[in-house]
Amino acid sequence: MGLRTGKTRRAAGLRREELADLAGLSVDYVVRLEQGRARHPSAQVAAALARALQLTGAERDHLFVVSGLLPPTPREVPAHIPPSVQRLVARLGEIPIAVFTASWDLLSWSPLWVALLGEPVSPGSGRPNLLRAHFAGTTMGAADYRIISRSGAADAFGASLVADLRRVRGRYPDDRGVTALIDELLAASDLFRELWDSGAVGEHQSESKVVRTDIVGDLELDCDVFNVAGTDLHIVAYTAAEGSEAAEKLDFLRVAAVAAITPTR
Repeated sequence: MGLRTGKTRRAAGLRREELADLAGLSVDYVVRLEQGRARHPSAQVAAALARALQLTGAERDHLFVVSGLLPPTPREVPAHIPPSVQRLVARLGEIPIAVFTASWDLLSWSPLWVALLGEPVSPGSGRPNLLRAHFAGTTMGAADYRIISRSGAADAFGASLVADLRRVRGRYPDDRGVTALIDELLAASDLFRELWDSGAVGEHQSESKVVRTDIVGDLELDCDVFNVAGTDLHIVAYTAAEGSEAAEKLDFLRVAAVAAITPTR
């Protein structure tokens, strides 16, 4: 996520309100952190602040230490978005683009992602997760209802996700979040249990999708998945062929998205 446009600025740096918005925290909680009245932030809060402040890996680890937390180990799924990746997503913000962890927790997204797939909805705890949405009936926003067809069968999509998760489990065997996700899905979904028991291992593949929107109707888009070396982050981007009807619709949706986040004067 990025800052909304249209705000004047007299000094460099983030305002409290902006930091709170980027990190998904309340302004009051940010103030209490500043004043030392909130002394024990959770690991999730520390990670959110590190992303919002675009800290390097070393700076993020220092933030965890001064917060009384153990920095994430190499045997845990990374959830930190390096500044270079944040800049990339910001500059590619004119397409629907989002960043996921290796285990498919949604971390960050562009305004056009929201216009196309709906505002992501956080569950009661943690982050929206693609596997949980697909197999356990939870929601990531309007996405569950807007993707109406895929180039591959729905079963193939689910099988690809499960095979990818098994690969992640092998890479990060000590990650409690991954273990909890697998246990939850084994209990919640017969289909997930069947796919998991198959033992298949693989990497989730890109595909084409048809997405239904209220503003411009159906769009046939390419959905590409890019992996960020050294971080195991997934960047997911939706694009349309230049000059196509879908590209024209996406341009119209982009204008509507910008208008929705630009404050009136």
